[in-house]
Amino acid sequence: MLRALRIALLLALVFLAAPYVLAPFYRAGHPVSTLMIGRWVVGAPVMREWRDLRHFAPILPRTVIAAEDAKFCSHHGIDWDALSDAIDDAQDGGAARGASTITQQVAKNLFLWPGRSVIRKGLEIPLAMWLEVVLPKARIMELYLNIAEWGPSGQFGAEAGAKAAFGRPASGLSPQEAALLTAMLPNPVVRSAKKPSRGVRRRAGIYVARARAAAGLADCVATMRPARFP
Repeated sequence: MLRALRIALLLALVFLAAPYVLAPFYRAGHPVSTLMIGRWVVGAPVMREWRDLRHFAPILPRTVIAAEDAKFCSHHGIDWDALSDAIDDAQDGGAARGASTITQQVAKNLFLWPGRSVIRKGLEIPLAMWLEVVLPKARIMELYLNIAEWGPSGQFGAEAGAKAAFGRPASGLSPQEAALLTAMLPNPVVRSAKKPSRGVRRRAGIYVARARAAAGLADCVATMRPARFP
């Protein structure tokens, strides 16, 4: 029993430490998400065409930031004000709302599992802060745009999502198309950019206005290039 306990403890430590060891190596390469791996394991289709950040229409990361994480360029992985508000709402019996930053979503997609869980959130928060230490903002955005689920049939990344929805690459997206893609998140299985519902069109209109009004919102992405190992 003692030996089994030691082995279990060692495996748990390896599980907890592995993302922190791997994260610096994600400054380069084309990582995949845990959800993509899960689909491969069960034989479900996965469509992903990696694109470097410079090959996306500039309006796309700006719209994603405006919609998902307005403080992306200024926080260090966690938007503590949004997280505190979400906790207060939950304690008051209000409807649960998301407070995850783009960095937290990258941490979840790369190393953790989907769904709401206190345990997962507890693992996600320090991991997101570590990603901000070892990766530049531009690389975090590049990862997000390439590993987020963006379609109902196993489309991952904005390139596959744009081709499925509009029949064109993500480099040629218009502001409205970028907003429609963003409005699919976080549930592209239910929401559609190709045949948007009234709710998706409403969200997209809000995101177009936010992206247009928020000058400088994505400067940390526009002025940086993802780091590459020599």
